[in-house]
Order: sequence, then structure tokens, then C-alpha cells
Amino acid sequence: TKMLNPHKARLERRIVGSTNRWRLPQEPFFGDLLALPQMCQALGIDIEESLKNPERLRIPKIQKIFTENLKDKASQNGEADVTLECLGFKWELHQPQLFQSETLTKLYLAALGRGGSSPHRALLPGKVQERSRVKRMIISLKINDPAVTRVAFATALKNLYLKDEEMNVEEVLGVLASAHVLQFSRLFKRCVVTMMNGLRPSTIKNFYLAGLRYKEEQLTTACEKWLEMNLVPLMATQIHLRHIPQELLQKVLRSPRLFTFSEFHLLKTLLMWAYLQLNSKIQAIPIHETMLTFFNSFPKKCCFLDRDIGQSWLPLFLCLRLHSITSGRDLEELRHINFFPESWLIRVTANHYHAVESGGDMAHLKDLTTQAVRFGLLFDQENTTHSKMISIYGFFFEIKGIKHDTTSYSFYMQRIRHTDLDSPSTICEHSAVSLKSERLVKYEIRAQTLVEGRWQEFSTNQITQKFGFVQPCCKSHALKIQTVGIPIYASFAFIFPLS
Repeated sequence: TKMLNPHKARLERRIVGSTNRWRLPQEPFFGDLLALPQMCQALGIDIEESLKNPERLRIPKIQKIFTENLKDKASQNGEADVTLECLGFKWELHQPQLFQSETLTKLYLAALGRGGSSPHRALLPGKVQERSRVKRMIISLKINDPAVTRVAFATALKNLYLKDEEMNVEEVLGVLASAHVLQFSRLFKRCVVTMMNGLRPSTIKNFYLAGLRYKEEQLTTACEKWLEMNLVPLMATQIHLRHIPQELLQKVLRSPRLFTFSEFHLLKTLLMWAYLQLNSKIQAIPIHETMLTFFNSFPKKCCFLDRDIGQSWLPLFLCLRLHSITSGRDLEELRHINFFPESWLIRVTANHYHAVESGGDMAHLKDLTTQAVRFGLLFDQENTTHSKMISIYGFFFEIKGIKHDTTSYSFYMQRIRHTDLDSPSTICEHSAVSLKSERLVKYEIRAQTLVEGRWQEFSTNQITQKFGFVQPCCKSHALKIQTVGIPIYASFAFIFPLS
């Protein structure tokens, strides 16, 4: 029987010599005493020093020591030490800058090991030998990433020399890809910050995909957060809406922080996204009626979401809170376009009927975070006060924001009588009116704004309160905030619990 030796792999020596040069190991010292002298000779390190401190043979350590020792010594005559062949160009580089890139450091050390050249002088501390000046070293780097253009790569190399070189949003993807290839961490981090500060409708898709590709969670989270706030108020009116990946859209729709003016606004945004997927040649956002006509043009034998193409988007539309759409006109529009299964609309209508019959109680809603009726106010630079009237099951509320000074704001909601509306006859003509003196409401008011690249979040937390018609019980708890951020996204979420 053949005995298996568990230490076999450890005992196998890596062959080295004049034709098989030393290789860069995963560990600083890999136990091969024949290879070690050759490595030390190539690097100009005394073998006794390396045995005492093997950590010095790790790539990051070599990078640091090379850079520190060459900072004031190398290239005093201005001439380059290394020629990098890449992307069909020859780039002249100096050793102190080159060692900021882990990739270039490895190529340089590998070239030393092959005997391609030597540094002007011994570069690492210890017992070293003086070396004579030799011809410039040549190293080659092959890049297969199409995102790495010559211009972007040149910018990345320029950043080896200039720490605060300006970078515009248009070129940052290529520079990020170049920094990744070069393993140039300082530049890579700068690119990520530039992208996080440069989020807009035209960049959100590519920046998000870059975050996924490079596993940069900080960037993908920033993209998700930006879209949570801007999907409805900004993206809904931009042709760039069509480029939002379905996976990202679904994450945002499920977020409790999602901002929308109303559920019907969110529904229209999602319908527009679906329309743009099916009409790839459209170059401008169409009017709402054009979109409705398109979906209404499908055969009536089944609704759109029951079709093959609709099935793939079903998870997106299941994120909608259709029970928050209470306007009879809006519900009739949904029936007309034959987009949703009839069973969905019947259930929504039945829930509305039972709620009105029971004095507004939303018996089918339990969780404020995932089921609440939601409305929003976008408070921008021009607003000193901003308000909106909402009506649900015969109860009328005003949601309101007030700017007190340059950095002080408050947001609240209050119940009002139908007779106190600006045009009560118009509003009440198609609405139920409840004469109940009190209405139990469970609510939360949130405000979010971006300040120096970081989102500030404010909340009242969940509050349950009876709303009457007179002060102070007609008014909710006020969310008071101090911030320099603009705009402010204020969200009002509530349900009517069983009373």
C-alpha cells in the first residue's frame, strides 16, 4: 500500500537557476534555500537580513521600502528608469512613482529576477553591494479590459506623479479601470469618491455596474441611496430611466426609505420604465397618454403582467402598494390599460369599500414600514413653505413643510374639515366625507438630505395619535431639523389602525 505523505507539497522544492529564475512567492519565504540567495541578489538584500526578517520580502513591504529609499535618490538627472510597454505605447517612468502600483512593482521585481536590469543602487536597507549604472529596464503589461483606454491609462500614470490631479466625471470609469489593473489603491479610492459625488441620471447605471464589478460596496450603496430619493422626482422625467437595471430598481422599490410624491406617481414611473424597455428607439419621454395608449393596444385576452414579457417584471410591480391608490379616476385608468390582473384590482377596490364602511379603519394593513400609505414633499431652495392636501376614506389632511431660517425646518401633518378646503365643493364632489370627530392614525414623518456626500436622515419614529378638528389634537408631532442640505426629501407615511 502506498503511503500518502501530507507534507509532500511542502517538501517539493521550486527549481531555480540560470535558466529558471526565482519566482514571486505567495509567502515571503517559501523554504527554498537555493532560490533565496538568487532572489536576494536580484533585490540587493543581504541573505542574513532576509532570514531574520522575512516580512521584508512581501510585495507591499517592498513597495514601501523602495519608495522611501528612492524618494530623494533616484533619477536626479531627470531621466526615466523604466520603460513600460502597454496599449501600443512606451511610457517612461521613474522608480519612486512606479512603486505606488502593486502591479508595476511585481513586473519590476520579476524583470530583476530574470536579469533584465538592476536598479542604479541597492534599494533596500541592510548589507548591500554597490551596483553599476545599467541601461533602462523595459517591462510589459498586457491589458484586455476595453474600459482601459489610452487616455484613461495616461491619466492613471499621471496620478503616480501628481496627487491631486483633476478628474472629470466623464473619464472616471476608464481611470477607475486603469487603477484597478495597476492595483493603484490611492487613485482607485479617489475615483470611487468622484463617482459617488457625480451621481446623476446619465451616470447612475454605469457607476452602479462598476461598483458591482469591482465589489465596491460603498459605491453600490451610494447608487442605491441616490436612486431611492431621485427615482420619482428626477428619473421619471429622463430618458435615462430606461437604463436602470431591473435588479437595482427592485432593490430601491423594496426600500422603506424610497421617496415618492404619492403611490400613483411611483406607479406611473414604473409603467414608464416598462414602456421604455419595450420601445428602445424612443429618444424622449412621451406624454402619459401615449404610454397608456401603448399598453391598451395589447389584445384583451389577458392582462400585460400575465404575458411572457410581463411575467419577468412581476417582482417589480409586486413592490407597489396599490391599496394606497384611492382615487376612483386613477383606479379606472388602471382598469382601462389592462396592465394588472383583474384579481389585484378587485382586491384593492374591496379593501377600499370595507375601509369606508368601517369609518376608515384599514383592517388589511398591519405594518407601517412596508404597507403604509405614503406621500412626499420635495423642499428646495425656493420654498419657505410647501404643503399638499390629501384625502383618504373621507378624512382630509394637510402635509406641510416650513423653513424657519437658513438651516431650520419643520414638517408636520394636520387634519382639516372638508369645509375649510380651498374649494370644498370640487374636492368633495367625487370624495366621501367622514364626520367622525376623531381618527386614530399611526404615522411616521421622515426627512432626508445630502450634505457633503453623506445622507442625513431625520425621523419622528412611529407615533400613534388621535386626530380631531381642533388644536392641539388636529396636528401631528412636528419633525424639526437643522441642516444645510438642499433639497430636503420629506416623507409622510401612515395607516388608520382599527379604532
